[in-house]
Amino acid sequence: MNPIIRADFPMLSRTIDGIPLVYLDSAATSLKPRAAIDAERAYSTDFTANVHRGTSTISEEASYHYEAARRLVARFIGAEPACVIMTPNTSISLGMVAAGLGLTSEDTVLCSPNSHHSNLLPWMRRGTIAYVDGDPLEPLDPDVVRKAIEVHRPRVIAFGWVSNVNGAVSPAAKLCKIAREFGVISVVDAAQAAPHLPIDVKELDCDFLAFSGHKMLGPTGTGVLWGRREALECLEPLVIGGGTVDRVSLRDYTMKGLPSRLEPGTPNIAGAIGLGAALEYLIDLGRDQIAAHGRELSMAMRAALDGLADARILMAGTSGLQIPIASVVPIGWGISSDVICRTLSDTFRVMTRSGFHCAHPLFDGQGFEQGAVRLSAYIYNSVEEINLAAQALCEIVSVLGGRRSVTTAYPS
Repeated sequence: MNPIIRADFPMLSRTIDGIPLVYLDSAATSLKPRAAIDAERAYSTDFTANVHRGTSTISEEASYHYEAARRLVARFIGAEPACVIMTPNTSISLGMVAAGLGLTSEDTVLCSPNSHHSNLLPWMRRGTIAYVDGDPLEPLDPDVVRKAIEVHRPRVIAFGWVSNVNGAVSPAAKLCKIAREFGVISVVDAAQAAPHLPIDVKELDCDFLAFSGHKMLGPTGTGVLWGRREALECLEPLVIGGGTVDRVSLRDYTMKGLPSRLEPGTPNIAGAIGLGAALEYLIDLGRDQIAAHGRELSMAMRAALDGLADARILMAGTSGLQIPIASVVPIGWGISSDVICRTLSDTFRVMTRSGFHCAHPLFDGQGFEQGAVRLSAYIYNSVEEINLAAQALCEIVSVLGGRRSVTTAYPS
């Protein structure tokens, strides 16, 4: 990526004890460009007021910028603004759908065993879960999904578009088309897809789509729930309160229309405005350039990690779309992923993620009790940083006396 792009991210100028910081944890949360930081700050310095309340000058300014951010989200995913619900994060978005559909224990929800916990737990609380068969390290197979729908007759299918563990990309549009054939409600977790892949909800043809702004250059506390208009209008609000109603009497109330009926209370105004600026940044950069750089980083990650000793490398195959996410499972290192992650940070100033990545069923099913160190890159990362991180991992395993062997989990 052009060094000019890196200069837009203030945190990349930070050093720790004179060593430049390498940030490879974007699947958890991305860095923020100066444009998003400045836009978020402007709300607090220039037009602090609540939105959609009152007719003062600054209230109208705040409302204008908030709704402008909504329009940018809509443009980014090919949607109408009224169907874009601003939320705190993907987890809340998915929880809103699960709670609002009125599921009972008699309703089956079809899920994938590689799903993020946030796309499993809400369904566990309300419906009866069935799982799609197959290797959780590979993309979902449309034929297998079709068979699962025929067998289980679910009311809902909920799946992740892109795995946060190994970057595997499932054919979301094909899966949603199958769901539509059977009259099954489709819920897509796009938290890892939205930063990397172009999204057009009309082509995707799902019923609900959820993603987080903070994983795609926006501030923390920003998320999105999109739904088809008729689906959102049938969704029972998780919370009602200020801003969601037209009129209230002592015994009754009248709800507002979309999107207000699903946005109770004072929203994260500053965060939404920052998200709007982040999306403008991504739009200006261009989805083709983002995808091309992602492929370059993915190839570098695969090549750099291939020689790592005593490790299982979890990374999607070389065919199809490439997302720069890889998880390193230390098989014979004698230490946990937490210790490795801490060593990368303290010794090499490489920031990664350790543990089970909110995917316990996947790790339990593979027998990876030690968890994994995940490397996840984005538009501001360089091939040199990928190589540096891989070399640091090699040094760590060398110090531990690891044998020179490696097992890769690259699907064909």
